[in-house]
Amino acid sequence: MSAHAKPTGTARNLLLVAAVVVLAEAGTCVVLAVLGLLDLGGDSIGSGIGVSLILAVYGGFQAWAAWRVTEGDQWARSPLVVTQIIQLIIAFNLADVPTWITVLLGSAAVVTLACLLSPPVTRALGDNPPV
Repeated sequence: MSAHAKPTGTARNLLLVAAVVVLAEAGTCVVLAVLGLLDLGGDSIGSGIGVSLILAVYGGFQAWAAWRVTEGDQWARSPLVVTQIIQLIIAFNLADVPTWITVLLGSAAVVTLACLLSPPVTRALGDNPPV
């Protein structure tokens, strides 16, 4: 864990916005995992359980990283940035879904990335003490 204090001021507000968006995404993953388990049948039992497990673990890790970044842990920003970039790529490559889903996924990723990569957050999390 980080020895840094909780970010304050603008950095804290931006991290809270990012955390709320990521928590909504994580909650969606967990709900999809539960729905996947409830819809198991026939040939999809193995893959359904596997996908549901992956979604649940992914959602749980996202929620944990969102919480840790608001506490000032520098490491937690990296996985959040990576997953938002992946989400942005997915949003641009969705073809057979309604447009509003693509816009929602892309917008959430852009807002989260803007918050996580903003100068106040970088200053708050980027103070690396000498080893």
